[in-house]
Amino acid sequence: MSWWILPTTADIGIRAFSSSPETVIMECVLGLQSIQVSDKSLDSINQLIRSTGVWTIPLNNNDLERGLVKFLEEVLYRGTIENEWLVDLIVKIDDGSISAHVSWVNSELVEREIEIKAVTLHELVMRMIDQNEIVAGLEPNIPTFEGPGWMAQVVLDI
Repeated sequence: MSWWILPTTADIGIRAFSSSPETVIMECVLGLQSIQVSDKSLDSINQLIRSTGVWTIPLNNNDLERGLVKFLEEVLYRGTIENEWLVDLIVKIDDGSISAHVSWVNSELVEREIEIKAVTLHELVMRMIDQNEIVAGLEPNIPTFEGPGWMAQVVLDI
């Protein structure tokens, strides 16, 4: 795991670290899904029939921060409206889009504990961390990270 729950006053957030922008997006998506799902469903998801596909969102002006938000919103939309609960993905960033080869299960078979209403722009961060740059950890659980690598942080409205 390379994502942690970010302490916020009223909502819930995610901070993720990884070696590339693609994998830090992946970590945020997996964190988003893990926050929502019940412990019971975590144990049973791997027994459900999986479907696969490619999900793509446009990337305006190569803005990765807003691209992260739009991709997380796509995951929420597909999980609640299209009944496609994402369980695994491989992300690719091209000039003009973020796409992912995804595996998903029927959302109706996934029990959720927390409803995430929206992905916010509040405290949004997605950036490269330079060699030897240190990002301070946050109590009680988020560790300190030393670059090189990528960091993303997003607050979710619950």
